[in-house]
Amino acid sequence: MSWNLTHPDPNRIGLHRLRNLFQAWLIFVGLDRGAIRTPPNDPLSIVIHTMNLNSLMPGIRLSVLAACFLLIAGLVMAESADDDEAATEIVPVGMSSRDFVDPDRQEWGGEGPRPLVTTLWYPTDATQEAFEVTIGNPEDPLFIAGKAQGNPPISEARERYPLILLSHGTGGASLHMMWLATRLAENGYIVAAVNHHGNTSAGESYRPEGFMLWWERTRDLSVVLDHLMEDSAIGEHIDGLRVGAAGFSLGGYTVISLAGGITSLEAFGEFCASRKRDATCEAQAEFPGAAEDFWRAEQQEHVQASIDRHDQSWRDDRFAAVYAIAPALGGAFTERGLMPIVVPVGILGAKGDHVAPIDTNARRFAEHIEGAELNTLDNARHYSFLSVCTDTGRERLAMLCGESADERADIHEQAARQVIEFFDQHL
Repeated sequence: MSWNLTHPDPNRIGLHRLRNLFQAWLIFVGLDRGAIRTPPNDPLSIVIHTMNLNSLMPGIRLSVLAACFLLIAGLVMAESADDDEAATEIVPVGMSSRDFVDPDRQEWGGEGPRPLVTTLWYPTDATQEAFEVTIGNPEDPLFIAGKAQGNPPISEARERYPLILLSHGTGGASLHMMWLATRLAENGYIVAAVNHHGNTSAGESYRPEGFMLWWERTRDLSVVLDHLMEDSAIGEHIDGLRVGAAGFSLGGYTVISLAGGITSLEAFGEFCASRKRDATCEAQAEFPGAAEDFWRAEQQEHVQASIDRHDQSWRDDRFAAVYAIAPALGGAFTERGLMPIVVPVGILGAKGDHVAPIDTNARRFAEHIEGAELNTLDNARHYSFLSVCTDTGRERLAMLCGESADERADIHEQAARQVIEFFDQHL
């Protein structure tokens, strides 16, 4: 099955609108009398529910049917054109945060529910001055994450917006995804990025469980979506039929798991024992002692419970498409384990990636996920997808800061364009 759709007309109709249009036509011609699931003020419902075609003579009925079909098509195309224009118009971006938790899972220390600190970005009509967000010592930061307005209301330009959830790389933080989040928000998306507990540098200590029990990250995205749909400020503005996810590095693994990929620790062990092994099998620079520390924690009940469920499916059908940037852990999936994925998957690899090499990760996913779209950036490395480094960052973190600020910003722009085009097409 291929999900790669082409739209010769720029005023394309979304898949859910096409479905409604087709069902409306079936109702008109008497082949489907089921209730159509559209809002009461939707043009399709208005036409359907205000006409009784069965009372008309056959000749007149045919003329009315043709006129109604043209009317509906015109209304939908006009609405779609408005949506496209709103989505492509660059708008100001607001930023806020939420202290969500998962009450069904404890934090790794066992002292409370699992924290899911989440950052939000979204279109806004506000005109207040945007502030610069940095990472590290505010007086001498290591990274520049981006700019946004603080806590403004969401834009009223549209009733609902598509939503993208973001998953950071191992040992990273939601703010390292801000370069992508702001570009998505400027183009009409609500964006939410969670700090994965135990695997984030944002305000907490690293935990070996957070680095070794990767699949727990997948559940984070599902629980955050639960919270967002009920959020008093954001929930009513989310288009629940247009939800996607994107992730970088281990976040790429996370969104592939979210789409239905089944993790196999046995397969990963075999991969790492083979000649094909890559750097994902080695101790990670962010927490070199994670494996040793994990060995001491492995017999704890909560760790064993997580290991026992590692090969379950964590697919969340509310997510209609996912995008993996420099994804890692390609060896942790068998070919069979990737077969359950049926949603559109976009993949972006970096030619200079020696942390999660393309051949054993991005290309492997693309080859075994049906219909997956693979693109590569020739001028990018693995850590090119972190925030732009300052001079201090390049001095202290040479491994993470392999380009100049302008070069990394250019890579970010190329990558963001790929991601936005993908979600514009598939959501």
